[in-house]
Amino acid sequence: MEVIIDSLPYLWEGLKMTIYVFVIAIIIGFIIGLIMALLRLSPWWILNWIAKIFIDAIRGTPILVQLFFFYFGLNSLEFISLDRTTAGIITVAINAGAYFAEIIRAGIQSMDKGQTEAARSLGLTSTQNMRYIILPQAFRRMLPTFTNQGIISLKDTSLLSVIGIADLTQKGQVVIARTFEAFNIWLAVGVMYFIIIYLLSLLSSFLERRFELR
Repeated sequence: MEVIIDSLPYLWEGLKMTIYVFVIAIIIGFIIGLIMALLRLSPWWILNWIAKIFIDAIRGTPILVQLFFFYFGLNSLEFISLDRTTAGIITVAINAGAYFAEIIRAGIQSMDKGQTEAARSLGLTSTQNMRYIILPQAFRRMLPTFTNQGIISLKDTSLLSVIGIADLTQKGQVVIARTFEAFNIWLAVGVMYFIIIYLLSLLSSFLERRFELR
């Protein structure tokens, strides 16, 4: 127990890096997902095709391979130089973006087509219809699925330790190498991940209840 207490400040630094990478990556991933979802729903086949290739390629390859590609692969090119944190954020963001794209697309397609016809009868453009009517309602339906993907992405950040990012998992490995207390340290690391994921689930439940009241 004493080794856990002594290691907590060090592990806390790793947890802050994990949260930092997760928050930045999930915001970028959501933007990527929204853009790709709209491209998938585009009437122009070339845009639809580009988005489909992106989504299938990312979903069809392991995130660890993507991480090695963005860090080792791109850095092997002479004109690109990515630090570890940037490569890690890009990897998690693009991976989450591919899944967000399908979640958003499914949410938009689940909306009643009558609402689009009603918006047109009121003189709203397609953009206004999507922005003010379809997307706000679709996001309420997508919230539980968004939360699940967010939790998966948070867990995926633990893989970033393999390229040396000083996240919670990497900090735990360092402490174990110094103390040889693998059981206690991995238990502490697991509890810290659980607390963050549990708080994320509580936030999602709160938002779901709040949207239902509207």
